[in-house]
Formats: sequence, structure tokens, C-alpha cells
Amino acid sequence: MNLEPAEPVVTAPTPKVKAPSAPGGAEEPSAPEVKLSAEDLRARFGTTQVLKGISMPIEARTVTAVIGPSGCGKSTFVRCLNRMHEVAPGAVVEGRVLLDGQDIYGAQVDPVLVRRHIGMVFQKPNPFPTLSIQDNVLAGLRLNGTRVPNPAEVVERRLRQVALWDEVKDGLDRSGTSLSGGQQQRLCIARSLALEPEVLLMDEPCSALDPIATARVEELIHELRADYTIVIVTHNMQQAARVADTTAFFYMGELVEYDQTDVIFTRPKQRKTEDYITGRFG
Repeated sequence: MNLEPAEPVVTAPTPKVKAPSAPGGAEEPSAPEVKLSAEDLRARFGTTQVLKGISMPIEARTVTAVIGPSGCGKSTFVRCLNRMHEVAPGAVVEGRVLLDGQDIYGAQVDPVLVRRHIGMVFQKPNPFPTLSIQDNVLAGLRLNGTRVPNPAEVVERRLRQVALWDEVKDGLDRSGTSLSGGQQQRLCIARSLALEPEVLLMDEPCSALDPIATARVEELIHELRADYTIVIVTHNMQQAARVADTTAFFYMGELVEYDQTDVIFTRPKQRKTEDYITGRFG
């Protein structure tokens, strides 16, 4: 993947190497594909250190939950994963974030391209209030200057993908803000998916939603994991247990523990993780 503005380059695909056979003829399981990884990631606002050297790999086509008490750096972490942190006044990022092995903070990397490959869904649904439902879906493409030869097809495909098409197909010219909160959030997800990202970051996407809308978003996350790498920040530990393959526990800007979700919630290795999971603090 090339995140730098450049002339198109045609390359041959990398051949897949077959894993050596184990004794008895069984093939060794291949190593998981790492889609995104943080390496000694540090972030601050002015002199206030928010992240203190986070290193963790994120596997392709999985859901990773980031949990921890308020102010532990969860939202800052995901905003660093697509270069959103740096747009805040006084924000500084150090370390590396690799997307398919390429450092997104490289000197020649275009942050606009980064955000196209790594989409973001925010805590509060934010459809553009002056745009219709269909124009909200297409907004990201148009802002990026992408030519859309068949916009109606794109709109229907993305709204179907987020299970919203049947609910809005007869009123696509309505304002996006005329929808319920849960529908607005699914519309915002459709807008992100229209850009065809490889990674989708979700910062507390259900915190403003009712239980029914939350369940629909969680069902959507389960469906999207087949094609996308998802990182979700959540205060709701039950939600993390329901949707995530792996879970990272943050505390005071540090990564305390990162493991399979069932391990984090049933047999954590760190006492601080256990104390948080069992409600002793947080």
C-alpha cells in the first residue's frame, strides 16, 4: 500500500508461501495477518502526556476493543491511528503506526489518504445537517474529489450494507438529521464505508444510543468484521465481550494488557485488569 502521492506503479502480487508441513502431514497454521500496529506510540497535548509508549498489533478482519476508565487515553489512541490527533491544537504524536507495514506518519505520507484507508465513526452521530440522506452517503467521496459514475448504486449498496436501505429508501431526499439517533449512526457508518476503507475506527459509537439501536450497531459490527479490520473504543465491558475478538485494557496512558477477549474477561494476567473488570475501580 502506498500512502504517498505518486504516479501509479504496477507491481506483481506477492506469492503466498505454503507453510511447511508438520509431522504427520498436517500443515502448520499460518501466522495471523497484522493489518495495523502501533510501535512505541506516544501522544500529548502540550506538556500533558496522554499515551506513554503503546505497542500492539491489530490483526486483519478482527474486532479489537479498547477499554479502560475515563481519561486513560482510549480515544486519543484511536485518533492517532488515522492521524486525527494531530489536528487538535498543541497535539503531538511520536512513535510509529504501521498500516500494512507502512508508517502512516512518514514524511511523505498524505494524511488525507490515510483517513481514506482508515475510516472513523464518532461517539455522537454527525450527519451533515444540510445534506439529504443520499448526499450524506456520498459526501466523503465528493469531498475527496472522487468521480462517482453511478451514485444511486453506491447509495443503495452502502445503505443495504448497514441495514438502513429498507427504512429510508422511500425518503432519500430527506435530511440526514431527520433520522433517529441509531439510524443517524448507521448513516455515518455508511458514509465511511462508501470510501472503501480497510480499517474502521469506532469511538464509543453506541454511547448515545438506546438499547435497540445499540443492538443493531453491534449486529452490524459482527457482519462487517468479515471484510474490515475494526477497532472500537467502549466504556461498556459487556459490549466489548459481545463484539470483540481481542481486547486492550488501557490505564493512565499505558497498555496494561492485550489478549483474546475471553482471556481478558475470565482469566486476566494482570491484577489491575482484574480489578477493573470486576468493578473495584473505574
